[in-house]
Order: sequence, then C-alpha cells, then structure tokens
Amino acid sequence: MNMKKIDILRYLKGDKYLWAFITLLALFSFLPVYSASTNLVTTYGETNTVFGYLFKHALFLLVGFCILFFTQFIDYKYFYRMSILSIPIVSILLIFTIIQGKELDGVNASRWLYIPIINISFQTSSIAGLVLFIYCARYLAQKKKERMNLIHSFFPLIFPIFLIIGLIFPANGSTAILVFISVLIILFIGGYPFTGVIGILLMGIIAAGIYIYSVIKWGDKNPMNRVYTWKSRIENFLDHDSEESYQMKQSKTAIVLGNKFGRGPGKSVLKAFLPQSSSDFIYAIIIEEYGSIGGILLLFIYILILLRIMVISTKIQNYFCSLLVLSVGFPIINQALINMGIAVGLFPVTGQTLPLISAGGTSMWVTFFSFGIILSVSRIIYDNPCYMEKKNFS
Repeated sequence: MNMKKIDILRYLKGDKYLWAFITLLALFSFLPVYSASTNLVTTYGETNTVFGYLFKHALFLLVGFCILFFTQFIDYKYFYRMSILSIPIVSILLIFTIIQGKELDGVNASRWLYIPIINISFQTSSIAGLVLFIYCARYLAQKKKERMNLIHSFFPLIFPIFLIIGLIFPANGSTAILVFISVLIILFIGGYPFTGVIGILLMGIIAAGIYIYSVIKWGDKNPMNRVYTWKSRIENFLDHDSEESYQMKQSKTAIVLGNKFGRGPGKSVLKAFLPQSSSDFIYAIIIEEYGSIGGILLLFIYILILLRIMVISTKIQNYFCSLLVLSVGFPIINQALINMGIAVGLFPVTGQTLPLISAGGTSMWVTFFSFGIILSVSRIIYDNPCYMEKKNFS
C-alpha cells in the first residue's frame, strides 16, 4: 500500500503544497457547483439534469488535471522560446473570434471562438492573456541588464501589449482590464521604469476612452454592443440611490442569509434566483451555504497559494523563471479577488469566474496550465535541492 502511494507521488513534480491547494479547491468545487446547478436546470429545461452538469464539471476538472500533470514535465525553456511565436498565433485567433460574429444561438458570443466541425467553442481571451504574460516575462528577462524606456521598447513590448488587449477589449472589457492591470504589475516587478509603467497606463486609459467615446458618439445602440452594458453596470454601481442590478441584489441577499456559519451544504435559497450562480456568482452561494467563515477560509487558501507562488519565485535564481512564476501566478489571484469583490459589492459586475471553483471550460483549463508552468519551474528546486540554475536567457 505504501509502495503504491510512493509510486503515485513520484509523478507529481514540483511544490507539493501547491499540489495540495489545487486539489483541495478542485474537490471542494463539486459542492457549490452541484448545489448551484439547480438554477441551470430551471433555466435551460428539464432535459438537463443536476447530475449532468456535475458530470460536465467533473469532466472539465479531469481534463484540467491532465493538462496540469503533463505541463509539469515541460522544461520551462520551451515557454521562453515559444512566447514570441505565440503572440501572432493568438492575435489571429482573436481576429477570427471578432470576425465570427456577435451572436451564437441568440447569445452574445463575440468573446468565444466556435469550431463548427467538432462543435466546440472556447474563450480566446483567456489563452491570449496567458501568452502575453509569458511574453512580458521573456522581454523583461532578456533586457534585465539593459536600460529600458518607452521609445526603445515600443515595438518589441508596448505594441504587442496593446495589440492583444485591443483585440480583447471590444468584446470582453473586464478581461482586457484585468489582463492590462496584471501586465502593469508584471512590468513593475520585472524592473521596467516606473515612469514607463505610468506612461503605458495613461496610454491605455486614453485608448480605451477614445474607443468608448467613438462607440457612444457614432456607434449603433444595439443591446449586444458591450459599451452600453459597461456603461449601465458602472452607473448602477456608482449611483447608490438608484436600484441596483438584479444580480447584485440577489448576491448580497445570499451573503446576508449565510451569516456566520451558513445554511448548510446544498441548502442555498438564492441559487434558484441568482443568474450565473454556478460561475460568476458562485462565491455568494458559498457564503450562503458555508457562512462568512467558509468564505474567509476560501480566501485564505488563495492567499496561501499566493505565498507559495512568491516562495517559488524567490528560491529560484534564474531571473526568467522568477518572472515566469509571478507572471502566470499573480493573474490567477487577481481574478479570484475580483470575483470575490464583485460578489460582496466592491466592484461592478464583470463576469470573471472564481479560479478552480466556478463551472466552466477555457478559463479553468488556462488556470490549470498556468499552475502547470509554476510546477514545472518549482521542480528545479524541489526535485534538485542542490541545483540552482543561474543561466540568464538572451
């Protein structure tokens, strides 16, 4: 029996604490997803069942763990080499996503790329964001000993950043903003001049402002146009005297009903009334069923993951590896904090999922792939404790 356990653990490379936290969150996700799926059954008809959604979630997690398992064996040098080639590839995917159209089965699907032959759709923005993070880490590692500024880094760094984010922004503004904030954090940590970071931030604000103004001034007022959706959500969030959105009302009600210890697993009342209760607003259902204590414990696990990411990045002496771990790790925690913040009313509704917990496909798989990259770097430390690679890529 002990031999079997040892044989299994042999194939789990890298940081064991990170493996434990990922597995813990994935296993816990079955409870809120199973509970919240009753809303999906009510919405989409009796042909769908709660067990059907649970099976789908299990399948997504299984694929995710397969991605995690195989990614941990990939040498991190390949991520360095492939980052440049990946930028034009994801740019083409984003363009195809925009060209494909704005509706799919009557739903705004301009953020999804649909493949008709195999009947699969995936969110290209999640993949593009990850590629951009790795690319930024590569550039910063390559230019570590050089003097960086806005002029010299415009084409090799700033242009790819605005190209990717600019292609994401029209259809998925919240993801574009999250990616942009994460990129700024990566640049700051990676030693890019602070004045340059501020300059990129101002350029982003100006570019977004021009786009939004142009759409409102000369664009159509089709409800599928995302600018009017953003405008409505921000107005509802800022105007405390007006009626809040239906989603926020239900989310806050669920949190109030949860109190300290919650109503108990599967006993949520608001899951039947809260839209996206199994994805975007799953944190509200978790608090309703497990109380504020359960919500705080979940937040604590994400903080522990952040600490492990920081430990791994500081123990490895290869500069690119340190930046790579932070570049793919920080956005996961950012997304988790934003999702939680939306549920409790700190931010406007954006549609960001809770990593490893929410039901979904592309976002979950990208998260598993990101953790796989971190584990592939961490195995240098934990599998070879006497080895610290000092080679600096150029």
